[in-house]
Amino acid sequence: MDFALVWKHHALLLKGMLTTLECTTGAITIGLVLGVIAGVGVISEKRLIRWIADAYVQVIRGTPLLLQIFFFYLGGPQIYRALTGDTISPDPLITGILALGVNSGGYTAEIIRAGIQSIGQGQTEAALSSGLTKRQTMIYIVLPQAMRRMIPPLFNELIVLLKDSSLISTIGVADLMFSAKLLGSKYYNYVPFLMGAAVVYLTLTISFSRVMKYLERRWPVRL
Repeated sequence: MDFALVWKHHALLLKGMLTTLECTTGAITIGLVLGVIAGVGVISEKRLIRWIADAYVQVIRGTPLLLQIFFFYLGGPQIYRALTGDTISPDPLITGILALGVNSGGYTAEIIRAGIQSIGQGQTEAALSSGLTKRQTMIYIVLPQAMRRMIPPLFNELIVLLKDSSLISTIGVADLMFSAKLLGSKYYNYVPFLMGAAVVYLTLTISFSRVMKYLERRWPVRL
């Protein structure tokens, strides 16, 4: 096992790391937007909205992430051709970000729902009695308080998403995992490159955990 090879090709691994971070950042952004919409929708008073949001969450949580990635990458173009008659060649990175974002949204929705429901009903009633609408109460009163309680689970979702992003290497995205496998196949020596990738993943997850602990101290939850 020649670990000097890892340093020799560290630029390619770092480039793969940047792609991994780009994918994770894009996916968590999409996931937060979808998560807020679905999380609020699950507890909506309107039955149709509640049903649609719950169906989205159940489908995402009940099917494998790898299947979802392949569905977007392989099934998406076929659906587009059936609807429009035209063909498209999906960009692997954009497809991966979209698939991971939609997946993350299903899990983030449950985090959002739990955070909202953890806020005492009395605060909602007080806001409504002061003249705020239900939407204003949710935006200005409930969500800001709930977000503090959501910090730990949201960062855990971020860490899980960072690791799960390695699955997009299966559709040809040149992320960290793809780079490690490529270099391993070139030299017929996978161990040093896989261990190098593991060190990078571990460094990133520990860094995110440190940021989470800092934010927890900076904005403590007041019960």
